[in-house]
Amino acid sequence: MVQRIDADRSGGGGGRRMPDDVVVEEPMEIRLDGHLVTTTMRTPGHDFELAAGYCFAEGLLNGAPVRDIRYCATGSAVDTEFNVVTVSTGGRAPRPAERLSTTTTSCGLCGSTAIEQITARLEPLPATPAAAARVDASTLARVAEAVRARQPLFDRTGSVHAAAAFDLESGEITCVREDIGRHNAADKVVGRLLLDGALPASASGLFLSGRVSLEMVQKAWAAGFPLLAAVGGPSSLAVATAHAANLTLVGFLRGDRMTVYTGEGVVA
Repeated sequence: MVQRIDADRSGGGGGRRMPDDVVVEEPMEIRLDGHLVTTTMRTPGHDFELAAGYCFAEGLLNGAPVRDIRYCATGSAVDTEFNVVTVSTGGRAPRPAERLSTTTTSCGLCGSTAIEQITARLEPLPATPAAAARVDASTLARVAEAVRARQPLFDRTGSVHAAAAFDLESGEITCVREDIGRHNAADKVVGRLLLDGALPASASGLFLSGRVSLEMVQKAWAAGFPLLAAVGGPSSLAVATAHAANLTLVGFLRGDRMTVYTGEGVVA
């Protein structure tokens, strides 16, 4: 979603006022069985996927199936401007603790504690990748190019991130989502796979258009992706978490160049 505004452009020895497209950013409340979980700043679109993916990646569903997703819960969808989404499990998921904001790497936890909390609820992925969980380096290069060609919001605004799921064997892109937040884009992909009954994503990879933080590895791990590849570089906690997950982590994926930080999932 974009909004057109007037802006002054200068350069080449002159300037002019003209319309420019900017990405829309709005808050969205995520509720689980009617209970407030968090509020995230997001680009409207694929909101149900975002809410479902967030609840799943954060372990809030605790294995409970999603029965329904809808706008509102605190009033009509129109009254809340489509900025409140409720995920329903019929009360089967544990009551969530309210969070004032989305957890990030700056949440105040030390690195070891953050990783311990994740490993307490997630089992490591298989230590030795199966043939289906391995990918040619040339395939990763094609994936990055294919995702870039499917980013219409970025083309118009230059200010959003993308996440994508792709088949590890063929490199086929199965889902692409854009958002002003990297974590939101990833949650939208995870949510789509969850609603399609395609988790764990053991035969797929997750691609990110930006850098890799601990929370991005956590989301990939929770969804069962054996490989995470990104255009940007990872943080130290992202690498440590990928090690704990037995997840292949690839950074600086640009053309035919890349850096493999963990795992055995990439074949040169």
